[in-house]
Amino acid sequence: MIDKLDLCTKALGLRKELGEDTTSPIDIFSLAHTIAKLTIVFYPMGDHLSGMCIKNGGNPVIAVNSSMSVGRQRFSMAHELYHLYFDENKQTTVSAIKIGIGDDTEKAADRFASYFLMPPVALSESIKKMHNISTEILGIKEIVKLEQYFGVSRQALLYRLIEDNKLTIQQADQFRQGVIRSAVNLGYDDSLYKPLPEDKQYKTYGYYIQQAEELLQKDLISIGKYEQLLLTAFRPDLVYGDEFEGGELND
Repeated sequence: MIDKLDLCTKALGLRKELGEDTTSPIDIFSLAHTIAKLTIVFYPMGDHLSGMCIKNGGNPVIAVNSSMSVGRQRFSMAHELYHLYFDENKQTTVSAIKIGIGDDTEKAADRFASYFLMPPVALSESIKKMHNISTEILGIKEIVKLEQYFGVSRQALLYRLIEDNKLTIQQADQFRQGVIRSAVNLGYDDSLYKPLPEDKQYKTYGYYIQQAEELLQKDLISIGKYEQLLLTAFRPDLVYGDEFEGGELND
């Protein structure tokens, strides 16, 4: 049986451990970059997988399906953080794209991810501020505002609202279609609902890149080996300088 209070405590505790408060929306990928020895890989994994976590003897790798929407990727990252920090049974996990399915561990990871991105007090207060007073039912305006505020996909938000008894399954179903149009029609940017640009769907960040650079600086590998390591990690930009042409931008 899933202990929701325990998962909430874990989620809020990890936020604090990583230097965040327990209520504000977060940039989860920037936060993940602060985790020691973590390598983050973005890779298009198709229509069935959301991500994976490989603990790798203290040099963990988290891979995220970059063909999903950005909002869904954020949820996947939080899901994999549960496996990294709290899943003691598995050294490697592969997670399904659909939220709320699988064994108890996968369901716990989804619940943890939801709490991590949308802390209960913050979500409750946000709903109170925007409730349609005349009906006390969340409408499309409130749904879009919530997912934009917390930076999550429609699937992730509806999952949480159903779990918290804020919506019935039938009420939630009416919001599952026309997701991008509903946001754009309300004046929002649509990037939350789309995948990363194609040139960023294959990328590796974090410890792997740092280690390759350190090995080169210490003359432990040749420049050829260094470039090979980077190309293997989908970083031709660091080999050929594609992203740096034109010089530095004014800040």
